[in-house]
Parts: sequence; structure tokens; C-alpha cells
Amino acid sequence: MALKLYIGNKNYSSWSMRPWVLMRQTGIAFEEVMVRFDGFDPDSQFKRTMRELHPSAKVPVLVDGDLVIWDSLAIAEYLADRFPQHRLWPQSPRQRARARSVCAEMHSGFEDLRRACPLNIEAKLPKVGERVWREDPRAREDLQRLVQIWTALLSESGGPMLLGAFGIADAYYAPVVMRIRTYALPVPEAITAYAQRVTDLAAVQDWVRQALAEQDFRDFEEPYRGTP
Repeated sequence: MALKLYIGNKNYSSWSMRPWVLMRQTGIAFEEVMVRFDGFDPDSQFKRTMRELHPSAKVPVLVDGDLVIWDSLAIAEYLADRFPQHRLWPQSPRQRARARSVCAEMHSGFEDLRRACPLNIEAKLPKVGERVWREDPRAREDLQRLVQIWTALLSESGGPMLLGAFGIADAYYAPVVMRIRTYALPVPEAITAYAQRVTDLAAVQDWVRQALAEQDFRDFEEPYRGTP
């Protein structure tokens, strides 16, 4: 029975992007089920659909037969156990611990950067990025911490991905790479180069193409539109 991955709009859903890119890039077969964002109030069609799968009523959700796995980090861990041949976590215990640490930090942190610069693949918002960098010290601190993490990992592993070969950590930070691009956020040259390598991944290219093809503007996802 094929795995089913329930996701939201590709243009906006950073949490959905993580397992989708992970599975597509590593060749794990799955059936995609896109549940369109029509709102997040309890009576929205999106919430009603997702609530049938799990009470959290959020994306992503992975279904494997009668097993339902929710939350992107839990999905990544399940896939690593289910498909050990793909080596989604590094083989080295030291590197595996580092990868888990930075994924957990991304999972629970960077709230100010996410708030100030929501995922929007279709948009080009350098002016919003300039304003965030100038006026939002907490978002600026988040970006500086991001640069610190990536710099340390790339230096230790030698690249081209964060832990050497592509894995969960790169998929987990792929939505941040998209934010850097959308908002033209200032990062050092080495970080720009890593971001480009992530952008060039076949799975990321597929996600971006499909996000652009949606042409499904959701005003509640873009409160910053028109903000100078």
C-alpha cells in the first residue's frame, strides 16, 4: 500500500515542504494529497478534512496503511526507520546527534523569522525583507543564528549539504532557503552558495514549479502584501 502524504498549498506551507522534499529527493514513493488552504477556523473545509485524519487538523500528515503520523519531525523520524537504506540521518552518531539537534531547533524555534517572513514562493518581497532586517531585531537575531548553524555544519562536514550528503536537516531548512530568496535576506557568500545548492535540488525545483503553478492567492496568508 502506497504512502499518502497530506500537504497544504505548496506556495505557503513550509511544514508540508519538509517531508515532501525529503521523500521526493531520496526516491521514497508516495501519493500526494493536497488539501487547499481555505481558512483555518474550525469550520473551514481545510480543518474539517484534516480533522478526519487526526485531531490536530494540521498538515503534513503521513498515512501508511492504518498508521497515521502527524508533525513533520515525527514523519521524518518514521521515514528514517521505515527506509534505513536511504540513510536520511547521517551514519556517524556524532553527526546524527548534530542533525537531530539542528532539526529540533528549527522545529521549535525561529518563530520571529517565520512570523516576519512567511513562506511565499511566488512572491518577490525584497522591500519587506529590508524592513524586517532594519526594524525587527528578533527576526534579525534568528537569521544570524541560522547563519551560525549552517556555517558550522558546512565547515565541519565539508558540504555540499549541511551534513555532507542530502538528508533530513537539508529538507528541514529548505523552507528557510525559500524565505531568503523571497525576501532577499542578507547572508554571507558561503550561505548564499549553500542556499543555491538547495534550490537546485531536483525535489526543490519540482516543489517550486508546482507552487508557481497553483496561482492560488490566499489573502489571509499574505497580510504584508502592499507593506512598503
